[in-house]
Amino acid sequence: MPVMDTMIPIGQPAPEFTLPDLAGHAHSLAEGRGRIAIVNFWSAECGWCERIDAQLLALTQSWGGAATLLPIASNVNESPALLARAAGQRGLPLVLIDADYQVADLYSAQTTPQLFLIDQDGILRYQGAFDDVTFRQRRPTQNYLRMAVEALLAGRQPDPAQTLSQGCSIVRYIP
Repeated sequence: MPVMDTMIPIGQPAPEFTLPDLAGHAHSLAEGRGRIAIVNFWSAECGWCERIDAQLLALTQSWGGAATLLPIASNVNESPALLARAAGQRGLPLVLIDADYQVADLYSAQTTPQLFLIDQDGILRYQGAFDDVTFRQRRPTQNYLRMAVEALLAGRQPDPAQTLSQGCSIVRYIP
């Protein structure tokens, strides 16, 4: 799979952020230091996100406390009520609100879902797609995120470390 250009090179510190959740409580990337962080740019209305949400939750739970999931909602056209309803229906215990898409810009995120895997020391180790599903390939043959997390847990670097993300565009403004 071709590699996309990125503003954050693999192997560099991931940008820090603090965002509110749906209840207004602040959460920061630094709070999860010591565990693998899965930053997922997420949308309530994107079918690509809906397709992977249950799988992503199950994988995160299967790793016990070794990994934490941070879904970030950056679309300006999705209301807090819509986000809460979708999160509840999909069983997501946490969704962070990036109302002015500053964190999406900081990470150069373009799609939902778009995943960034940050190791226990705050270093970006993988970015891109959840799996190899595309518009033409509807069934996954590789789960990139699972492979990347399991590599880190085994003391190896993810390979591939970067893939193209497939999904819906992040809506940054409404004309």
